[in-house]
Amino acid sequence: MNGLGAALAIVGVAFVGIRFRAYSKEIDFDHIGSHVWVVVAAAAVAYAMAGLLLAAAWRELLCQMDVHAKRLWAVKVYGISQLAKYVPGNIFQFAGRQALGMAGGAPGWVLAKSTIWELGLLALAGLTYGGLALPLVFGWPVALGGGIFFVTVVVVAWMLGHGFSRLHIRPWILYLLFHGVSSLLFIWLLITVAPERAPALGSWAPIGAAYIVAWLAGLVTPGAPAGVGVRELVLMFLMRGQVPEADLLLAVVVGRVVTVGGDAIFFLGSSLLPTKIDGSID
Repeated sequence: MNGLGAALAIVGVAFVGIRFRAYSKEIDFDHIGSHVWVVVAAAAVAYAMAGLLLAAAWRELLCQMDVHAKRLWAVKVYGISQLAKYVPGNIFQFAGRQALGMAGGAPGWVLAKSTIWELGLLALAGLTYGGLALPLVFGWPVALGGGIFFVTVVVVAWMLGHGFSRLHIRPWILYLLFHGVSSLLFIWLLITVAPERAPALGSWAPIGAAYIVAWLAGLVTPGAPAGVGVRELVLMFLMRGQVPEADLLLAVVVGRVVTVGGDAIFFLGSSLLPTKIDGSID
């Protein structure tokens, strides 16, 4: 199981290299200053740090099923397996985590169940932001979208607390925070690549929500590695007329470099953690 997980991680690394090469051909380097690359590097590090939120949420799900994993072990397994999401099929990060988790001593059925809960809560967290994106689609006031978002948060929290278990609220909140960080990083990139045509402050919330909705569309699309192509298509549809298309395309491409780079940094950092995978869970 440990060997299978490691093999999937290695394949993921190979696809990361391929993605970096593909994205570099789509960027017009002559129009990108050095300050943009500084922001890209900083955003990649921030995205890698945001991966800790995902690992923490996964550990919370395991603990709820009486698999009390150590924090460093959970981060290491999650970070190493995460790169496999770039392999076509959109499922190999879960297969790698399943293999590594079983090598650590976690029951296979618990790992599978945690994956189902993770996908459900991740999607639910993304849908929670959907109200903020509605002003882009229907031309509603941004304040109305904010109100819908607030009501949705309250309703979802109540449903999780009463319909399932209050313990599921904590991973859902961590997923909300991860989505929030990701959307802020995208807005930062959008402002950086075209500061003279940056969107107004009042439109940041809908734009960030559109990025999250596009991410969700990529997540639920089978066969698209890390949602490649699907997220970009949905994002361009939602944000038509909000920013110039050329600026949006550049931000999207640079944003992909950030997410791939962030996952690579998360992978490297997780691999260097001073904890072993095999037999770490009793």
